[in-house]
Amino acid sequence: MTPTLLGRWQTRLLLFATVGVLVSLPFAIGLIGPGANSVYFWILGYVAIFGLGWDVLYNYIQKFRWDRDWPAAYQLLAGIWELVFIFCGIKLFGFLPIPLPKEELPLGAFLFHYSVVWLAVFIASQSLMRVIFLRWRFRGGQWL
Repeated sequence: MTPTLLGRWQTRLLLFATVGVLVSLPFAIGLIGPGANSVYFWILGYVAIFGLGWDVLYNYIQKFRWDRDWPAAYQLLAGIWELVFIFCGIKLFGFLPIPLPKEELPLGAFLFHYSVVWLAVFIASQSLMRVIFLRWRFRGGQWL
């Protein structure tokens, strides 16, 4: 079943609120990357919030495909696009506020955090969601 817009939103928010937070926790307490800082939760929040808007666009684009499907390769491209957008908003142009000066957030730490969170959320969406919510894919991605 192709995910509906509501299904995309529910899945995105659930995965970022659970898997995303768990993966960001070691970064935020300083076990991974430079020092303890809440900036990683800000990044996670921006990806989740702006992703709701991007999902509207992805849902629209998906309707032009002959099978109305959204393959994993497109999810990878969407993840790269979202990385570029958040990077420009935080590091390059600074229009997204974070709790420290944009110069103090190392590029490597930002990229590593985003990549690990994206990979964990992607794997969870392709595996755990199908195990925990058995009817998830038959309801257009809606779990409520």
